[in-house]
Formats: sequence, C-alpha cells, structure tokens
Amino acid sequence: MQSLEAELEEARTLIIDDLADAIESIGFECTRCGACCKGHGEDEHTATVFPDEVRDLEESDAYDGGYDWRDVARPMPYGLTEDDDGDLAGETFEWALQTDDCGDCTFYEEGEDGTGACAAHDDRPLICQTYPFSVALSGTSQPMGEAVDSVALEAQREAGGTGDEEGFVRAHECEGLGRDISREDAEDLARALKERAVRELEEAIAVRDSYEPAAPDVDEVVVHDSEGAKRVDGTPLEE
Repeated sequence: MQSLEAELEEARTLIIDDLADAIESIGFECTRCGACCKGHGEDEHTATVFPDEVRDLEESDAYDGGYDWRDVARPMPYGLTEDDDGDLAGETFEWALQTDDCGDCTFYEEGEDGTGACAAHDDRPLICQTYPFSVALSGTSQPMGEAVDSVALEAQREAGGTGDEEGFVRAHECEGLGRDISREDAEDLARALKERAVRELEEAIAVRDSYEPAAPDVDEVVVHDSEGAKRVDGTPLEE
C-alpha cells in the first residue's frame, strides 16, 4: 500500500480531461430523487465535511448565518460508545453533516412533488458536489452507496499510477447514472472530484500528524480533525 504522501502526489497529477472522459463514459444527470441526502433504515445519512466547510455552512444563506457548529456537523459515529441514556463518549475522526430526526441531512428539503433540494446548495461540501463519483485512492473517503461502475484512467496508468482493476473513477449507487452529461458539466465535476481527492488526502495527513490520544478517562466525545482535537461544538479540546 502506498503512503498517504504518495497518494497525495498521485491525486495532484490527476488529469481533468481524463476524469471528465471517465465521467462522460459512465454518464450522469441528477434526478433530484434525494437518495444521496437521506438516511436508509436505521443508518443515518453520513457525509464527510471538512472543518472549513463546516464554517462556510455556518454562514450559509440556508441558516441566514450565525448558527453554531452543531447545527451543521456532528462527530463521525465510528468508534463512539453509547450509554443507557443515549449519551455518546469516546474518540472519533472527522465530522459528518448533521442529520434531522429522520436521519436525513439537515439541509435536505423535499418538495410537494417529491423532488429533493439542498438548502445550502451553493455552499455544499465537496463530497456532495461530486456524488455519485469518487476517486479510487486509498486515502480518500467513499460516499454512501455501493460502487456499481468503475473506469480506469489509462493516462494515469502510463504516468505511473497503480492502474489496478478497480480503476480510478468509481460511480456509486444513483438512479441518475447512465444519463447523458454535457462536456462542460463533466469537466466541472472532474475539477471538483480532483479537488476533493487532494483535500481528503491533505486532511488525512494532517489528522495523522496532529493526532494525540485523548485522556483515558475522557467522558465526552473527542473529534480529531486536521486542526487538532475538538469537542462536539467545534472548540479545541485544550480550551
């Protein structure tokens, strides 16, 4: 397995035209079904959000600005334990978009005709901008939904990429796959997809380098992100 630094260098050399070619070959058009914004059964919607994206959403027109960190983000649930009162404790890594009582993204809105919309569309995180696609690098996150299609990027393989059988561009479960997409839209998606891959790897490296275990007797949730250890309200743990 490559180091995160090697993966980051690979992400930085991704070619926009090749990414756009892969996206075009798969095809995509958002049908506004809302499936990528909703929880499924007992599983809440989980989408990774960077610390700076949380701050952008705090000031989003969706909330008219001024809302706090917990309105936007929640700790990733992985690694946390729940007591009999439903209170969580423990350490986890990174943040997920906040959810409502139904387990759907807090920014999700559904019209009377059943079509979905995002209340913070202009400020939505990169993982939302790029769904249902992801780049198959080991340090990048994979969105909700199984990967159902994959396209290898020959130019990246020739440039020294891994070129494995899983390919570089993956498409995840979405009813909008297979539909025609314009070249302009494919290139916009490709640029966002490359930016996301780079940002995720930069974040992973920063988390690794800044990580220090919380005190063993910690009785609260501690979230480790690229800026250090934080409480659930986004404030640094040491404050």
